[in-house]
Amino acid sequence: MDVKTILNSAEEVMKKAIDHCHIELAKIRTGRASSNLLDSIRVEYYGDMVPLSQVATVSTPDATMILIQPWEKKLVPAIDRAIQAANLGMNPTNDGNVIRLPVPPLNEERRRELAKVAKRVAEESRVGVRNARRDAMDDLKKAEKDQHMSEDTRKGGEADVQKLTDKHIAEIDKLVADKEQDILSV
Repeated sequence: MDVKTILNSAEEVMKKAIDHCHIELAKIRTGRASSNLLDSIRVEYYGDMVPLSQVATVSTPDATMILIQPWEKKLVPAIDRAIQAANLGMNPTNDGNVIRLPVPPLNEERRRELAKVAKRVAEESRVGVRNARRDAMDDLKKAEKDQHMSEDTRKGGEADVQKLTDKHIAEIDKLVADKEQDILSV
């Protein structure tokens, strides 16, 4: 295995960790209505559990309301139950055709809790990046030991892996700092 292959493999895993961070941070409430809050909700549809976005149109007409319009009228009760079961801290109201989900303002204590959740998500992503770095370093050492590369090449590869790691960790730090700013701003 050459250095370029090891670096590409490590970068791919690091990008997946950042993508995971993006997805998880998007699910955290910021006090503004966002359709991403409902991404994890699954609704029973003809015996299968499907994502809400596959059975309804989810929109945010203003900063404090999420509007869910099912494609079939008979899905309104199932969607209502799924939202209540998700325990989002929001109470859906339905008129038989659409479901309105008012997003209550966050209090200071809840904002701090959500900021901690964001930090935990970021740390999980950082661990993923560090694991990719460790695996890449191990691959470089193994390649040197198997006589496929010189010590200088390995050291250069390790420096490149560290630069890649630093770049991805900085990107995660920026993501979480932006999310914390969103959460904590009133």
